[in-house]
Amino acid sequence: MKHFILSLAVVATLFSCKNSETKPEETVKDNHLQDLFSMMQGSFSSEVQAEIDSTYFNISLHMYPIWEDKGNYLYVEQALNARQNKPYRQRVYEVTQLNDSIFSSAVYTIENDSLWIGKWKTPKAFDSLSMNQVTKKEGCEVLLKRIDTDYFKGETGEKTCESTLYGASYATSEVEILSDKIISWDRGFDDKGEHIWGAEKGGYIFNKLD
Repeated sequence: MKHFILSLAVVATLFSCKNSETKPEETVKDNHLQDLFSMMQGSFSSEVQAEIDSTYFNISLHMYPIWEDKGNYLYVEQALNARQNKPYRQRVYEVTQLNDSIFSSAVYTIENDSLWIGKWKTPKAFDSLSMNQVTKKEGCEVLLKRIDTDYFKGETGEKTCESTLYGASYATSEVEILSDKIISWDRGFDDKGEHIWGAEKGGYIFNKLD
């Protein structure tokens, strides 16, 4: 009987030790993709910056999620604050994760984009917009790195984003995303690398309104 009890004790000890071992790392890691996607959503304004520095315009920026069943997509609309019914930029962004710390914000143009002006107020309207009606701007994706909690920073590739706006040859974007603001510096350059369009001093500071 004493030997039987001793055997049980040994088995119990071995089982306990096995359970106390460090478990393998979880297959699914906390990739912060949803943190980034959430921080990019909402309405933003550069009004404060424009009041301080007259070389910057008062611009509104609206970014709202669409196509929730397809992934992480945003409808993006940018306009002078006084002319929000006539935006100068309408895009769809697709936010994905490339590895543990690098994320991509791909850019799509929209066919007949004027039909979608102001539809950021009713994102479900985009359920009727198909993938066949948007075109990816190859080489224009912004690659973002998670720098710290609630802070992502990145840019486009070197001379990868073609642009003919105002005679430019290519465009660049440098972006910082924080919990309360987005800083975006878009510029166009000619084939000699001369600055053609975009802010000269630094990026636009879009403070989050909601």
